[in-house]
Amino acid sequence: MDIINEIKDFVEKECRKPSSRYGYEPFPFHFVPMASYAEKLADELGGDKEIILIACWLHDIGSIVHGREDHHITGARIAEEKLKEFQYPEERIELVKKCILNHRSSQENGRDSIEEQIVAEADAMSNFDNIAGIFKAAFVYEDKDQGEAKDSARKKLEQKWNRLHFEKSKEMIKSKFEAAMLLLK
Repeated sequence: MDIINEIKDFVEKECRKPSSRYGYEPFPFHFVPMASYAEKLADELGGDKEIILIACWLHDIGSIVHGREDHHITGARIAEEKLKEFQYPEERIELVKKCILNHRSSQENGRDSIEEQIVAEADAMSNFDNIAGIFKAAFVYEDKDQGEAKDSARKKLEQKWNRLHFEKSKEMIKSKFEAAMLLLK
């Protein structure tokens, strides 16, 4: 069994459900680029690629199923249940859960493994591939006008850039960051 593809398929199915909080869009516009960045970082920096990729696919599943609030906690719970269904080893489930629990910027100080840091970095990096999604969130979910949305998008992207710890991460998205800052001036 290819556990990574099984988990990817599970997440895609959850995103396609009518009950998905954000519809299907997070799958192609957030999960896919995030997993791509994570895989490249793992190739460059090391870490357990299987743990990293499983955590990437599952990191926001709590948001998809239950909504954004405490999605790192609900996501870790869903990940544990799903991985147990596949008889994934308990000690590896715990590693995936730690990555999910610590992927948010507010959990930055709790990261103590390369896997956790790569998942968090890839999550931040994926924002630079989904500026339209940042604007959609500002307009639809935050009820901002165009000026407010532009300022909000710029600040969010600056924060994501400033929270990147690996030089490799910054190198990979530098041109996108610079282009976004130029356009959002």
